[in-house]
Amino acid sequence: MKRRPILLGIVGDSAAGKTTITRGLTRLLGPERVTHVCADDYHKYDRAERARLNITPLHPDCNFLDILELHLERAHYGQPMLKPVYDHSTGSLVRPEYVEPREFVIVEGLLGFHTPAMRQFYDVKVFLDPPEDMRRYWKIKRDTTKRGYAPEQVLAEMDRRESDSRDFIRPQREFADIVVRFHPEGGVGSDQADGHLNVHLVLRPTIPHPDLTYLVNGQAAGIRLELGRDCGRPVEFLEVDGNVSREQATQLEQAIWKHLPDLRPLGADQFGDYNDGSEVRHSDPLALTQLLITYHLLRAYSKDSPIPFARPVAALSRLKSVPDESPLEAITKQ
Repeated sequence: MKRRPILLGIVGDSAAGKTTITRGLTRLLGPERVTHVCADDYHKYDRAERARLNITPLHPDCNFLDILELHLERAHYGQPMLKPVYDHSTGSLVRPEYVEPREFVIVEGLLGFHTPAMRQFYDVKVFLDPPEDMRRYWKIKRDTTKRGYAPEQVLAEMDRRESDSRDFIRPQREFADIVVRFHPEGGVGSDQADGHLNVHLVLRPTIPHPDLTYLVNGQAAGIRLELGRDCGRPVEFLEVDGNVSREQATQLEQAIWKHLPDLRPLGADQFGDYNDGSEVRHSDPLALTQLLITYHLLRAYSKDSPIPFARPVAALSRLKSVPDESPLEAITKQ
């Protein structure tokens, strides 16, 4: 039987780092093996319409979430889709594109974990949770250098979106298998704000993580693994300092690489990069985060995951409306 695609969901607020994480994962897995879906493409309204309706793209009512659910289902079963496209540079909705799922499908956006129907199709769920002042710093830098906004416009729009961020974006954190928080040691405005960011990872037992217990005993400089609780649930916390030595970072990388026999190891300079304005910088904590997520994707892929003979969920849900018929009779009539 044909192997089904492995789906990764990456959710976070605007400018939380979703594209940066996705770029590194694509490099690690190989672009020919990855299909990238941006959930922003499912906006109902273009930029002018949103302004007229006084609605932000973070609100569920501003997005075709039912279509996104259907497309996640199709991707899960390895079926193609006609995906809408939103052009961030112009704020307009443009011609849709035909997308065929490859071995790995990365779905990143604002509301990817909003409904139970969406969440059931992911093999791995990641939420990006930078400190709010860090995210605002990143968004101002991105939107002024790449999207032509003035800083005052960016700040005003973020203030307008805050209630939707609070009500719809941040609550999705609780559904993630891995929560990622990049943060500077000295806070925004310090020398670390543009590089050498620390990373704090919440590893929930909803998926099995690689054995890194040697870190508990050795407490390698710049890397720490501790047991704790998050939202009242037991978790592991993995901390990697931004100034971790190359030797210690390599030790952790090798500990993860040994769990990836189906992937050719890349050099440390081949992933873990991010854009800082017009410059490209490297971050060992970012590289290690991308490598850990890749481990989970390869682990899911290595399991026997053929496409099952199953009626799509959307069709099965309609059976509830025909109680006098048997399920087989109802399906054959559709």
